[in-house]
Amino acid sequence: MRILSIHNNYQIRGGEDESRESEECLLRQMGHEVDVYQEHNERVAAIGTIPMALRTVWSKESYNIVKQKLRRANCDLVHIQNFFPLISPSVYYAAKSEGVPVVQTLRNYRLLCPNGLFFRDGQVCEDCMGKFVPYPGVMHSCYRKNRPATVAVATMLTAHRTIRTWTEMVDVYIALTEFARQKFIAGGLPAKKIIVKPNFVNPDPGMGGGSGGYALFVGRLSIEKGLDTLLAAWQILDGKVPLKIVGDGPLASEVMEAIKKIPQVEWLGRRPMSEVHQLMGEAMFLIFPSKWYETFGRVAVEAFAKGTPVIAANIGAIAELVDAGRTGLNFSPGNPEDLAAKVEWALANPNLLAQMRQQVRSEFEAKYTHKENYRRLMEIYEMASSVKSKQFN
Repeated sequence: MRILSIHNNYQIRGGEDESRESEECLLRQMGHEVDVYQEHNERVAAIGTIPMALRTVWSKESYNIVKQKLRRANCDLVHIQNFFPLISPSVYYAAKSEGVPVVQTLRNYRLLCPNGLFFRDGQVCEDCMGKFVPYPGVMHSCYRKNRPATVAVATMLTAHRTIRTWTEMVDVYIALTEFARQKFIAGGLPAKKIIVKPNFVNPDPGMGGGSGGYALFVGRLSIEKGLDTLLAAWQILDGKVPLKIVGDGPLASEVMEAIKKIPQVEWLGRRPMSEVHQLMGEAMFLIFPSKWYETFGRVAVEAFAKGTPVIAANIGAIAELVDAGRTGLNFSPGNPEDLAAKVEWALANPNLLAQMRQQVRSEFEAKYTHKENYRRLMEIYEMASSVKSKQFN
């Protein structure tokens, strides 16, 4: 197949960027031709406030670029990973004008929530769920704590609901978990168009030994990721087990200050993926303390590949991924006392923790390998192509 992959990169690279690159590499590895149209959020400041707001709703530039690429390469399918904010939903219409089927991966909740997270003021918020005009988000300046920018996002969502972009211009949506699928259905997307396909890890990093004697956190240093819960739990634990923190983000300075006061906590900053996987493989367990509705949990699946159990907040998609007692443990989200208690249980039961390692690895091999993912992705592409064919017939 000839596939056009479309993605708007984030300023700070994260799981969405990693996952879409892995998918593109897998497609090429399996013999498909993949062209890429991508933008980067570094351009936002140079464009200016009003032009950026207009572009968020409809980018004529992106429309023309995609239309030209499709004509030149004669693509079989367009796979949109993230269109926000520079690319815009105009690319759906460019694909449709050329008769090319469209697949959209739902990597965040942007189609339902102005900030894409269902998270405000340190807790889950669904105030905009089901509202044709997401005015609560505007009232609270939910996107980047900037009201004009939030107005632009809300305008984009409302305009495209009005012209039925989300229901008519996408042939198949990919949700990463059943939890996320149900949220999008509740938000008004057509259930029959949403198929669950998780992310995957490729190449397989191989199982680790788990002999490092430390806990590990990997991810963006931000409030929705539960950094406050994590650090508070380690304050309660008072040095019972070392904690290594890998990642960067807006709470970096707070993490630096906190680790001066909390025993056995080390911040490693950003690290190459090969080093992250090595750290995962030797960790006793990975901590996943998110407080928002994760659409997936790529870091958890990477830990599974290394045979490392995950102690995760019992919320959103991550609660779906971690089977308590078999592939890890669950704790009450935002509750450092409960997290500390689960860590203490793991420390007190090393034999059971060791037994989990094989279960964790088996979970990876059953669900998150590149072979299983490729099989599922081809089924979805065939479904999208079939929908388009029926429309023309």
